[in-house]
Amino acid sequence: MKLALFDDYVPGVIKDDRIIDLGSVVGHAVTDLRPRYRMPAIISDFDKLRDRIADAATGHGKPLADVKLRAPLPQPIKMLFGIGNYKENIVTPNRPLELFLKAPSTILDPGGTVVLPAAHDPFIFHHEAELGLVVGKRGKDISEADAMSHIFGYMCIIDVSARGLGDGVGFRGKNFDTFCPMGPWIVTRDEIPNPHKLSVKLWVDGQLRQDYNTDDMEHPIPELINWASRLETLEVGDVFACGTNHQGLGPLQDGETATIEVEGVGKMSIRISDSLKRKWPVGIDRSMGQAVRTMRETGKLPAPEEMFKTRRIA
Repeated sequence: MKLALFDDYVPGVIKDDRIIDLGSVVGHAVTDLRPRYRMPAIISDFDKLRDRIADAATGHGKPLADVKLRAPLPQPIKMLFGIGNYKENIVTPNRPLELFLKAPSTILDPGGTVVLPAAHDPFIFHHEAELGLVVGKRGKDISEADAMSHIFGYMCIIDVSARGLGDGVGFRGKNFDTFCPMGPWIVTRDEIPNPHKLSVKLWVDGQLRQDYNTDDMEHPIPELINWASRLETLEVGDVFACGTNHQGLGPLQDGETATIEVEGVGKMSIRISDSLKRKWPVGIDRSMGQAVRTMRETGKLPAPEEMFKTRRIA
C-alpha cells in the first residue's frame, strides 16, 4: 500500500497511476489536524484503518499527473541520517556506526526545487540518493530482533550536501532549506520483503549517476534502530535515511533535474536552482568516490585537496 499527501496535504492512497482521496476514510479526526500531524495520525491508527483504506483503493480517484504530491511527512519530530553507512563495494572492516540529525525544515516536496544558497560557497553541492524509512511504533531501547516491527514503511530521500564548509558532516553542510527531497509516498513495510536487497538509482538530466544496491549497507536497518533508540525514544513518524554509497556522487547545479528511484518504493524528480549560476564539471565526481574508499582502506580521512578535487569551473 502506498500512502501520500497531495494538494492541500490531503491524505491519499496510490493505485497504479491514480490517487484516491482518503478524507472520508480517515475522517475529521485526521483532516482537521495540521498537515504535519496527519500522516503520523494515520500511521498510529493504521491497524484499524487498513481494510477501509484498501477498500478505498478500489475507487477511481484522480490521475497523479493532475495533483501536487507533498512530502509524506512535512515536519517529523526528528530525522536521523546514516553517515556513509555503505561499504563502497570493497571489503574492509566495518567502521563505527554514526548518525546525524537533519532538520525537518530541509524537507522538500516531490517535484520541488532545491535552492543552492547564494550566501554560502562550498567546494561542491552533492546529491546522495538514499533509502528512507518511517517509524511506525514508539519505542526506546529497541532490540535488533524487534526493530523491523517498529518500521511502518519506506520512501525515497535525496540528502543534498554542501561540502567543505568546515564542519564535516555537520549542521552547515546538511541543513539548508530544501536539502531533503522526500517522497513520493510511503510504501508500507509488507510490500518490501527485504529492504537490504533494493536497487537505488539517481539520474541527473537523464545521466545515470548513482547505481547501487542496499545489500552493500554497512550497518543494517535493525542495527540503526537499536543504536538510535538506545540514545533517544523513537516516535511515530520519525524518519531514518540509511546512508549512501558514494560511488556515483556528482554535483548539482542550476537548471538540472535530478531523479531518484528506489526499487519497489518509487521514483521522483526535483529541480535545482542557483541564483549565482555556479558551475562544476558535469558528471560523476570520481575523486569523492575514491577518497571515501581510501578512507575505508586506511582508516584516515583524506586531506580536503584529495577529497574535493572536483572544483568550480565558473
